Amino acid sequence: MSILDQVTNVLKQYTSGSTTNVADATEHFDQVAKTASPNDVADGLSAMFKSDQTPAFGNLVGSLFGGSNGEQKAGMLNQLISSIGPGTVAQLAGGGVLASLLGGGAKTITPEQAESISPEAVQQIATHAEKADPSIIDKASAFYAQHPGLVKTLGGAALTIALAKVAERQRAS
Repeated sequence: MSILDQVTNVLKQYTSGSTTNVADATEHFDQVAKTASPNDVADGLSAMFKSDQTPAFGNLVGSLFGGSNGEQKAGMLNQLISSIGPGTVAQLAGGGVLASLLGGGAKTITPEQAESISPEAVQQIATHAEKADPSIIDKASAFYAQHPGLVKTLGGAALTIALAKVAERQRAS
């Protein structure tokens, strides 16, 4: 059986709703992320971020940020900054670290700078960004689709939602 056949069989479980072991979702997500298109994975992540069965978008992004390396942290922060603007981000940070990093007209954060930002601050920024620009969910999904190892840290329940969406998309194509 080819890897594509194996992944197809895995995804069938999520389309039919027959998967009962969310512990398997981490392994299944890993398999799917290696073979599915990045757009399909991003679509699954978007469904996960929007689901009422997972924590709020800001909470999930804050959690992912906490487990990220400096480059990943900077990448997500810069997505959020581009969505709502550096001035708003600095205000949300309460004049703290982000305000000083974004002072003087800076519009992006470096990986080194991103290491000094707390997951709680990112959670607040992401929550605000979602309200101001709902398309940030799709942008964050595309970003995290490039980092599936990081996404696996969210756990089986969240990954089950993402996998169900990927399976639905695969079935439709």
